Amino acid sequence: MYFVPGMNQGPQLGRSVQLNFGGDWGQANFHRVCGWLCQEVCDRSEAGSRVAIWNTTGGSDAIRYVADRTLDFAVSTPAAFARMAIRGTGPFSGKPLSKLRAIGVLPQRDRLVMAIDAKYNVRTYAELRALAPSLKVAGSPNDGNNFIGYATEQMMNASGIPASTITAWGGDFVTKVRPDQCIALALAGEVDAVIQEAIMSPWWSTLMKERKMVLLSYEETALRTVNTDLGWESGMIEQGYFPQLEESVTALDFSDFILLVHADMPDDLAHLLTWCLCETRKSLERHYQHLPPERSPLGYPLDPVTMAKTPIPLHSGAVQYYQSIDALAA
Repeated sequence: MYFVPGMNQGPQLGRSVQLNFGGDWGQANFHRVCGWLCQEVCDRSEAGSRVAIWNTTGGSDAIRYVADRTLDFAVSTPAAFARMAIRGTGPFSGKPLSKLRAIGVLPQRDRLVMAIDAKYNVRTYAELRALAPSLKVAGSPNDGNNFIGYATEQMMNASGIPASTITAWGGDFVTKVRPDQCIALALAGEVDAVIQEAIMSPWWSTLMKERKMVLLSYEETALRTVNTDLGWESGMIEQGYFPQLEESVTALDFSDFILLVHADMPDDLAHLLTWCLCETRKSLERHYQHLPPERSPLGYPLDPVTMAKTPIPLHSGAVQYYQSIDALAA
């Protein structure tokens, strides 16, 4: 069912709210999610309700802002990384955020992987270490906020090529905050390799075509290390995903958006957020249906049963909603 904006169908909050949502850098998918949900919530709240959408990286910063109640709601990816916050591991080492809760996940299929220019004749990490080429690599910074940068550093270390090794080979590790910025450097010929996510984006397709890049599969030892230490999983990029990809590649799973709130959020507000998330989902889906599902930054059609399967505990208000539609029994 498609809900017409302003119709105020569904539950009513019965009071006005002033909320702070955490999105992305400003022009990506998290801001779109926040914009959609803030309108739906305000349509069902008393007059005078307002929602501010703040910029974040959508990484550990967004999670911490929710945990310390600077933000009332935020989006983060990959969803599985939120487990580190609950457990107090990785960038949250020694400081578990036990009050962090989810209201759902928005599925999307993503991977973090390294691509290197084919001119280097490198097809594996073993060959990369053996040849030790002088190359420039672009990736996101591990600045305490950016999950892409944190994951990049962990995977480089586990693969035996930390940034210091790249430098020792006579190369350089260049950092840019966003995936598109890193890939733009490669397209401009300023770097020879990138380690990034957002593989469904047109930037990646253009890069793979114009630079004839080779994707390197992560080795089992590296994947075992991050799985043991951080609980991360691998994910495949199948043969043919890019036209020149002749065999499947094992990458780091970087999938799904998790929607976060604090455990102390009132149940009726968390219930309303979850109701809007599921019952007005067609309003979000329509922004992506011009793209094939496997090339979309948001998976569709959205299914509440899948959306309820969060890697961290659900807020009690979200549980109430999912129970009312039997989404937790499946």
